Amino acid sequence: MAARTYQICNRCIMDTSDPEIKFDYLGNCNHCNSALDQAQKNWFPDKNGEKLLDDIIERIKYEGRSKEFDCIIGLSGGVDSSYLAYLAVNKGLRPLVVHVDCGWNSEQAVKNIESVVKKLNIELHTFVVNWEDMKDLQRAFFKASLPDQDIPQDHAIFAALYNFADKNNIKYVLNGLNFATESIMPENWGYQAMDYRHLKSIHKKFGAKKIRDYPHINFFQRYIYYTLIKRMKIINPLNYIDYRKDEVIETMKRELGWQYYGGKHYESRFTKFFQSYYLPVKFNFDKRRAHLSSLIISGQISRVEALDMMKENVYSEKEIGSDLEFIAKKLDWSPQEFKKIIDLPPKRHQDFPTNENLFKFGMKSKNYFKNIFN
Repeated sequence: MAARTYQICNRCIMDTSDPEIKFDYLGNCNHCNSALDQAQKNWFPDKNGEKLLDDIIERIKYEGRSKEFDCIIGLSGGVDSSYLAYLAVNKGLRPLVVHVDCGWNSEQAVKNIESVVKKLNIELHTFVVNWEDMKDLQRAFFKASLPDQDIPQDHAIFAALYNFADKNNIKYVLNGLNFATESIMPENWGYQAMDYRHLKSIHKKFGAKKIRDYPHINFFQRYIYYTLIKRMKIINPLNYIDYRKDEVIETMKRELGWQYYGGKHYESRFTKFFQSYYLPVKFNFDKRRAHLSSLIISGQISRVEALDMMKENVYSEKEIGSDLEFIAKKLDWSPQEFKKIIDLPPKRHQDFPTNENLFKFGMKSKNYFKNIFN
């Protein structure tokens, strides 16, 4: 098959590093066209959004009035979760704040979490994932040669958060997911972290030991037990405000003593390495392109500014070598062994068993019933 001619979107900076990208007659891509369409349904950065958020906050307060906590927040120390905690406390909510430690926190992340908790005067509950379980799963995912190496961490974080909410009879889960900075991400650049069947299939083929204490959640727990029986609700408060990344960072520096990491999700040393080195080298795509395109669509930066930012090197050669050695050592590989694994031919998540169709059906059903009850 002939190589595709290079093309970049005229509106955002998504390009043919996504092999499935499509362009319209104006040269605009399907990603930003879809994001602009979704903005009207999912993003309310105005007075209407403030009113909607205040109504949601009052409902959470009322329904949780007799409980110790009225909602739950997962705190990673990153931009979104830190500001979400700040917003929730300033709105008068009483969140159960949970940090799930998967073994990869940067030193700055630890400092930021401590600073946020202290300044907001909130109690932090830390869940430490069994490192031997996490290590074996991450080794298995690298051996499977897949793009989304964050799945073992992300799955554990979501599962632990749901478990904490269930144990404490908390109905509302506040999520830092937001349209303003995350409206664009090609499907083939990642995969559904909640698909426990997929995670198990990777570990069964490439894992070396039995997983014993790893927090997990399957499809039926997610959509039947937690959603229909426990009636948990996922709320994305940042979609109801004019959420501007640079302003948020300055607010947190001033109010919380929080410091920026230099990139999205870089609070995790593992995630920084996998996004900034592993993916560009092995799969020829750079997630910064999607992150910056999202900021273009939400009016936070210009296309020219985004293109200039893409020219900046995340890593120096010295830093690349240092982080590769660090990641390899934690996963019980030599740098040479790890480099050979990275050099294996890339695979797709769909090359292994998944519940992809089941999850798509679940989301459609959830949205259908949501519209009926609304």
